[in-house]
Amino acid sequence: MTYNFTLKPVTLNRLIRIKEDLTEKEKLYAHYLSKACWYGGLIVLLQTSLESPLIYTLLHKLFRLQSVNELKEVALNECNFTEDEFTSFLVYASGIFSNMGNYKGMGDSKFVPNVPEDKFKKFIHSSKFFKEDPDHVERLLAGCLESIYSLQDDLCRLGFPKTGITTYFSKNVTKDDDEIVKNFMKEKGIEAWNTRLFKTSDETGRNCYEIRFASILEKADEEDKNILCEHSMNGHDFIISRGDYSKLLGLVNRYLSLAKEYAANENEVQMIENYMHSFRTGSLNAHKEGSRYWIKDKGPVIESYIGFIENYRDPAGMRAEFEGFVAMVNKKMSAKFTDLVNSAESFLPLLPWPSDYEKNKFLRPDFTSLDVLGFASSGVPAGICIPNYNEIKEEDADQDIILQYVNLAFEVNVGLHELLGHGSGKLFKKEKDGSLNFDAPNVLNFETNKQVSSWYQDGETYDSVFGPTGSSYEECRAECVALIFGYEGDEADVIIYTLWLAMLLSGIEGLQMYNPKTQSWLQAHAQARYVILQVLLECGDDFVKVEKVDGTDGNPNLLLTMDRSKIISVGKPAIGKFLGKITAL
Repeated sequence: MTYNFTLKPVTLNRLIRIKEDLTEKEKLYAHYLSKACWYGGLIVLLQTSLESPLIYTLLHKLFRLQSVNELKEVALNECNFTEDEFTSFLVYASGIFSNMGNYKGMGDSKFVPNVPEDKFKKFIHSSKFFKEDPDHVERLLAGCLESIYSLQDDLCRLGFPKTGITTYFSKNVTKDDDEIVKNFMKEKGIEAWNTRLFKTSDETGRNCYEIRFASILEKADEEDKNILCEHSMNGHDFIISRGDYSKLLGLVNRYLSLAKEYAANENEVQMIENYMHSFRTGSLNAHKEGSRYWIKDKGPVIESYIGFIENYRDPAGMRAEFEGFVAMVNKKMSAKFTDLVNSAESFLPLLPWPSDYEKNKFLRPDFTSLDVLGFASSGVPAGICIPNYNEIKEEDADQDIILQYVNLAFEVNVGLHELLGHGSGKLFKKEKDGSLNFDAPNVLNFETNKQVSSWYQDGETYDSVFGPTGSSYEECRAECVALIFGYEGDEADVIIYTLWLAMLLSGIEGLQMYNPKTQSWLQAHAQARYVILQVLLECGDDFVKVEKVDGTDGNPNLLLTMDRSKIISVGKPAIGKFLGKITAL
């Protein structure tokens, strides 16, 4: 089953209403869940870069001991900061806290302070933190200051070692190593969501790969010891271990245990107990079981999800970043999405592929709009479609228009993107007993009109097959689905126009997420929208054009134009054809 959400920031007025609307029991449930999420969110620092936890600790201590105004006095009066330099320091600190590290959550590129290194160091040395605990400050600076300012090419982005940096692997892991481990995990039926990979080599050059699960427990003689094992395959050794992020997961479970005391029903109790078992032992199956209870918990007042969820930042596209959120259901907006869910089955036949390419039965999700109380991760998305486990799923004038309608258009886009984009389509696969989950002799590739000849083997997942490209591919498919549907009502035409124009603008803006040196994309959504822009540029008939022009300041600029009258006649057929093509691949 697919579970879908639309998330939006919480305003101050909204927080006041939340406080008034919740019972004391619900407040305590939300509070302890939030504590679990925020402690778990610290794992993201460790998943981002080696220096991120040190930078976070340094800044956290700094701001806990002195107010912003006090720090400003120190910077300006003792360290010769200009007003702009102090503002730049605050911007950098805000970036660290909001991205949970010194790499952008959206784009995976490094950011550095716009303050000279010597002034930065002097400022830290002039702080109350340094005066109270100089040894601690010196240890932190020794571990992170050089990395904070380093613009060495392979340190400017997240990625495979030698072209980028990552903490999902040890720095000696190559793409060839990744393939070796991927084949081993497929053979043993191991999924990588809550793991990291570390490689060692002996004096003969024989490699040993350690696949380390996130868990509180570390020893083999403790609970669920069958997770741990050693193997040899194709001349390589493999160790399955656990204990990654042990102390932080201990704090997560401490507050999940407290939250469980205020759960509203048995589904929430079972959900939390299974999450705790997963975080204690490293069992991915336990987290999946918790996700099943989460799905059964229909229409809760307090909604939450926690665990190793999204795999965008793993260079191999398999290992997931920790994420946790707590939110309150927005009943008015959720009612609109309920209407969309009720109509979903009538929409599915309109998608540009045969019924054989759709799930045998559309499992109606609980499509909810949420007002976020807390979201611990490297960034807050506009919408999410969870859980991500495939087996659970199976079961100018224009500026004025955009400013006026962009939120409404975006709301519609997110709804269709999550419900019918991520929620539609079927993975052809071979089951454990050797059978196929589709009628192979009679199902044709609707692009070539030939019999379907490939499918997922047992043990393969979408992410293990497509790797880092998989997320971009899936986001592109979901965005295309959102574009091809029409709307009704007095403002339908302008909503459609705003939605399409915003998508094209995002395609251009997404180039900021492309690294020409490595010829790689740093963000899946950006790559997807750029591809859509190219499809519409290539469909011809002067529907979409991007031209180089001179700006009013004399500098070169880009002019994007789209013929509004051709959205239905030219744009929609082009996207439909492209969507069918990528679905049939």
